[in-house]
Parts: sequence; structure tokens; C-alpha cells
Amino acid sequence: MKTKFARESYTVNTEVVLPNDTNNIGNLFGGKLMQWMDITSAIAAQRHCNRVVVTASINSVSFDNPIKQNSVVTLEAKVSRAFNTSMEVVIDVHVEDAVTGAKTKCNEAIFTFVAIDQNGAPLPVPEMVPETEEEKKRFAGALRRRQLSLLLAGRIKADDASELKALFVKE
Repeated sequence: MKTKFARESYTVNTEVVLPNDTNNIGNLFGGKLMQWMDITSAIAAQRHCNRVVVTASINSVSFDNPIKQNSVVTLEAKVSRAFNTSMEVVIDVHVEDAVTGAKTKCNEAIFTFVAIDQNGAPLPVPEMVPETEEEKKRFAGALRRRQLSLLLAGRIKADDASELKALFVKE
């Protein structure tokens, strides 16, 4: 299976926050933002593996700043690492200032997707090669996050979580 570069597993989506997307104080519903993040990140994962993908987990979501009605929101999703059948995707959410055009990061999330066949069985996915320093940092972090998730789920033993162990044990 062909290895892919990080730039090949990237998606950008732009949305406008309409009145029916907001709560009673004029802020974007968190659930609406999660829907946009899920769709945008699924496209990035699908582009990476050229397969149908399903959301396996939402590993992390931060709602750092409220997003107001009429805001222009840009979601950028990138595959940070590919494993055997799964891919971690990081989504950065920015709000654009209508006057200056300046973009401010306001939210982020990490999703995991699994490539599947027509029967829903997992399929192998291509490796992902990070290129920039930020991609390399996220690539390394993805393995630690995966090991933590597997450890908490009881699917691996603490001794097998080598990347996590290295954070705490000096040899």
C-alpha cells in the first residue's frame, strides 16, 4: 500500500454561523461544531486511504472560545498518523474577522477513523509521512495518545506502552 505524505491527507471547510446554528445567547452550538468537525475530518481520513471511513472515537475536543452568529468559521483537518486500520485526525477551528480577515484559532479536536470494506470490516490504511515540524510533533503525540487509549481500554499492558513509559522512566 502506498505511503502518503501529510499534505495529501488534508481538508479545509468553511462555514457561516447562521441563526439556526446558535443557542439563545448567539453562540454556535457545540454539537453543530462537532458535526462540522466530524464531516471535515472524515474527508481528510477518506482522502488518506481512498476508502470509506467511520468515526471510531472523538479523542479530544476543546471549546476554547465561543463562536458568534454570522462568524465565518474555517475548519482544517489533517491526518496526524495512520496505524494499521485507523487514522488519527487533528482538526483546528479558526474564526475569521469580517473586517480585517485575520483568523484566530478558537477550537480544536482529535478524532479517530477506521477504514472499512462493504461489510464493515476494517481495512489496512497507508502509512503517513510527516513533513513539517508541527506534523512531526503531532505524529509522535498520536502514538502516545493511542497507547494511552489502548492502556485505559485494557487492550495493552503498561509495559507495552513504550512511548508513555519513556515519558516517566529514565534509563
